[in-house]
Amino acid sequence: MQGTVDGFTYGLVTPVAAFLMAALGAALGLRCTTRSLRTTRSCRAGWLALGSLSIGSGVWTMHFVAMTGFTVREAPISYDKPLTFAGLALAVVMIGIGIFIVGYRGATRMALITGGTITGLGIASMHYLGMAGMRMAARLAYDTPLVVLSVLIAGCAATGALWAAVTLRGALSGLGASILMAVAVTGMHYTGMAALDVHLHLPPTLPSDLADVLPGDRPAEMIGPMLVGPGCFLLLAAVALLFDPGAVTGGPGGPGPRTGRYPDPVPAPSEGRRPGRPPAPGARKVPRSPAREKAGSALREEAGGPRYR
Repeated sequence: MQGTVDGFTYGLVTPVAAFLMAALGAALGLRCTTRSLRTTRSCRAGWLALGSLSIGSGVWTMHFVAMTGFTVREAPISYDKPLTFAGLALAVVMIGIGIFIVGYRGATRMALITGGTITGLGIASMHYLGMAGMRMAARLAYDTPLVVLSVLIAGCAATGALWAAVTLRGALSGLGASILMAVAVTGMHYTGMAALDVHLHLPPTLPSDLADVLPGDRPAEMIGPMLVGPGCFLLLAAVALLFDPGAVTGGPGGPGPRTGRYPDPVPAPSEGRRPGRPPAPGARKVPRSPAREKAGSALREEAGGPRYR
């Protein structure tokens, strides 16, 4: 018997909230990735790790916010703890590998393709591992072409987002990259959900291990405690970017792009030289005679002006 599946129990509330969470995690994570390219090599790993945590937390949060709107009319749903949090760890690790490749190899074609593909696979793996963690009196089946399409959406959009983050500059380009990444995550999620078929067990009985999983039959009852950790990661990234000079716009206050060196200060005027009148190129310095120097000093003292040599 096929179950009656509803992916939008609360209407557009859950898709919009899920998209915003994915966009927040992507915005913080991609900005950390961009910031890593304008810092010293010793600090780069820290920024890239923070970016991985931010994107992975945003992806995982988006998934479970969207899943609060997923119901099967004939069967209650709960989640297995180990598989649920294994999805978060897998997302952070695989997205981290992709980001580190781009962060250390730069915006080369091979680095972007490799890093974007691994990042997209991390997003897709998190989704399907999270679906495997569902506990209900039913068997899940997937339409293979739609599953492949969901993985392609994640990989292509993640590659484009990484390219925009490391190649373009400015707040608008960062916003566009985060929106593109959020489209990748939400598009992949709902394409994967469209590939799902739920076949109920007859008679419909609850699984024997339901008492061992997270309490409550609906994800809405458990989403608050589950999101404490990812929320802390996102808050940490936001605070780090807020207090870092030049992290948002890449302007003054941070190291220059790629080199990791701060710009050289503007040289001050040479001591004893009149400001605004630099010597002409190739000019030779003609020494003054003592008598001429003494006469010039006397005239300047009478006029009350500064004494230049």
